[in-house]
This record gives sequence, C-alpha cells and structure tokens, in this order.
Amino acid sequence: MVTSSRNGADLSDPSEAFPAKHIPQPQVRDLPAPPARQWRYIGPGVVAAGVGMASGEFILFPYISSQVGLTFVWAALLGLMTQYFLNMEIERYTLATGETAVTGFSRLWRHWGLVFAAMAYFANLWPAWTTSSATLVTYVFGGDVAVVSVAILVLVGLILTLAPTVYSALERVQMVKVAALLLLIVITSVFVFGASTWSGVPTIVTQPRFPAAELGFALLLGALAFAGAGGGQNLVQSNWIRDKGFGMGHHVPKIVSPLTREPEARGQAGFIFQPTEQNLTHWRAWWRFANKEQLLTFVGISFVSIVFMSLLAYTTVFGTPGLSDDVSFLRVEGERLMAAAGGWFGYFFWVVGAVSMFSAALGIVDYTSRLAADVLKTSYFPDASESKVYAGLVWGLVLIGTVIVSVGFDQPLVLATIAACTGGVMMFVYSGLLILINRRMLPKPIRISGYRLAALVWSILLFGVLAVLTVQQQIGELFG
Repeated sequence: MVTSSRNGADLSDPSEAFPAKHIPQPQVRDLPAPPARQWRYIGPGVVAAGVGMASGEFILFPYISSQVGLTFVWAALLGLMTQYFLNMEIERYTLATGETAVTGFSRLWRHWGLVFAAMAYFANLWPAWTTSSATLVTYVFGGDVAVVSVAILVLVGLILTLAPTVYSALERVQMVKVAALLLLIVITSVFVFGASTWSGVPTIVTQPRFPAAELGFALLLGALAFAGAGGGQNLVQSNWIRDKGFGMGHHVPKIVSPLTREPEARGQAGFIFQPTEQNLTHWRAWWRFANKEQLLTFVGISFVSIVFMSLLAYTTVFGTPGLSDDVSFLRVEGERLMAAAGGWFGYFFWVVGAVSMFSAALGIVDYTSRLAADVLKTSYFPDASESKVYAGLVWGLVLIGTVIVSVGFDQPLVLATIAACTGGVMMFVYSGLLILINRRMLPKPIRISGYRLAALVWSILLFGVLAVLTVQQQIGELFG
C-alpha cells in the first residue's frame, strides 16, 4: 500500500527499488541525525587527497611546469572539480544506503565488482609508489632501493593489519602527510620564493594553454583527468565514508584488525530510509556537510599542492633540458633547492617526498584490498569475515611486491600499458553506472538530477575520450 507523508513524499517500501537477484534488498531504517560537532567527521576527503597526492602533484604537473611554465595548471582545477562531482555521486549512494557504490553496481550485474577489483589490481600490482618512496629515502640516507622497498612494503602490511581500526590508522598517516606538505609550503615561501616567483602565479589564469604540440595530447589529458585521484581510488570513497560513519554507514561495522580486535560481522545488504520529513531533514544536513568536506579537503588540498609543487618546479628547473617525468625528476629538483637554499633544504624536500610516496603506497594497498574484500564478501562469500579477507589481501599485495622488488625486475611494458589504460576505462564505465544506481534505486527526493547529472555526463565524455586516446597511444608504444 502506498502512503504519503505531509510533504507529499512517497512512503511505499523504498527497498523494492533495489534489484535483489544477486544481493538481498536493504533493510529499512531511519537515517541517523548528523553529529552536532561535524568537524569530528572531517577525514575522508583528506584521505582521498593524501592517497592521490603522488605522481600528479609531485611529478607530473611539476614536470609539465618545468617544460612550459604555469600555463597548464588551470587544468588541475578542472580535473579536480570533475572528480569532486564524481566522488559526491559515489558518496550519495553510500550516504543513503551504507553500501558501497560497487555493491550498487553489483546489484545490476553480479560481476561488476569483480571487474573493477581486477582492474584495480592490474593498475596497482607493481609497487611503483613503494619503490618511489624508497628511491627518495636513498637520496637522503643512501642504501639499496630494493632493500628499502621491501622494508616499506612490510611496514605497510603491519600498519594495515595491526591497527585496531584500519581507517583510523590510514587517516592519521594522511594527516601527517598533509601537515608535512603544509610545512614544506611555509618553509619554501620563506627561504626559496621571492617576488619574481609569485609574479608568475597570475599566468595560471591570464595565459592558459593546452601545450599539446610540446608535450603530447595524451599526457596533458591524463594530467587533467587524474589530478587528485583516479581509477579505483574514487570508488573507495564509499568505503572510507562508511568506515567514518557518514549517513547510513553508521549502521555498518568497520574493517578492523583480526589480530588486535574481534571483527564484527556484517550482512551483504545495507539499509535505506523512508523519505519522511525527518529523514529528509537529516539527509540535507548530511549532504551539505559531505559536499563541504570533499570540496574543502580533497579539492582544496589537492589544488594547493599542485599549484605549489608546480611553482616550485618552475622556480628551480624551468628550461632544464633532458628532465625525466619519473621520480628521478625530484632528484634534480632537490639538488637545485640545495643550491638555492642550502643543503638542508634539499634533504628536507626529499624527506617530505618520501613521506608523501609512502602514504600513497599505504593508501593504494588499502584501497585495492578494501575494494576487493568488499566485492568478495558482498557478492561471492557472504559468510566470510570482511576484515580477515582484507588482511589476507593486504599481505598478498605485500608478498607480490616483495617478490617483484627482490628479483630486480624492471616494470614490464605490458604491465605498464595495462596500468595506463585501466584508470580511464574504469572511470568512463562507472561514471555511467553511477547515474543508473542513483536514479533507479534511491528515493526520488534524493536522486541525482540537474547540474550534477550534467557533470556526470561530462565525466563520461572526458574519461571516454581519455580512455580511447590512452589505449591508442599505449598500443602504439607496445607494438610500434
């Protein structure tokens, strides 16, 4: 029987809109009230910025600035705003249901989650950020990159499987990373930047360019699209806000260490609320907070870091011939900083870089394992402990990375090609799937519509073009 609240909302059973062929329908519960002290719920956006603040912020955009100046930094804001709307639609589903967006996809077709988990593994199987962090450590302390890489991998595994609540440990590490970056910004502004440096900042707005002739179309479009995060990381925004307790995630147990705490079982399905006046009031408050949290942390921190690191590269190595767009770029930059501000500053720069790459490695192992554990628990092994599956997957990645590093293999071209292609393809596909789940399953008053729907259509077009260009380029390099 269909009834109505005083504001006219449809109060038929909202769980009936969720396909139940593969995953049971969600339970109907009230949406928890948002906390009075909302600042305590700040964190998922910081984690997203910290994990994503790696190659794009420390290498790719600075490298572009070293070649053509600051005229392409505008693209970072466009890319970040695209991801902001994408992330918010991922969060919308989880705020309303306590399920991850991947679970929503799996309601449409059971194996969507497995597809995305497999693609995340393809992209992250090679421990690139671990070896990058280790390389920066050797710039400061010396030593063997392989040995340091293995030590970092083991440390990552220990942190992610011994911390009582995994998300809390991850959040603390990313907070340290952001604090280190802010300290670097302050010290650099005092000891390195002068009036001439700051005078170049307006060119970001006054002289925007798309320097494809100098750097190649695919490189620039990739930098635009993947500023901040990309690929599987955006999807795991669902898991992070759920563990933080946002919205209906309040009802879902967190991933904990199976060694230091007793995991709490969760079911396959999540929850959904009736669109009553009270629940919709709570929803609007949660939605406003989630939007502000993501905008001020993920977008804000990522954009400030890109602008700063680009400005630093422009100041120190602009016009230097023969620069490489990999971690060795940071060695040249650190040496120039030594000459400009003293030896101590170059070492400090490398230490911050090492911390940044380490926290990125920690986050990448976490989100890859978290994504796969959620998929396996929800769609294939409903009686399994998600925390135990997660811990096993973490150490699986650590073991694989250790073997790869220990035998001294360079990254195979095929694996590099797969990694370059998967991110854009993933984002193209799940941008469309988000429209489906957020329009078909959620109660009408909270469905995606208007300019946010247009933003996801833009996301489909952007990542679709990116995916095609990247695949074409990588196939050409592979077989050319």
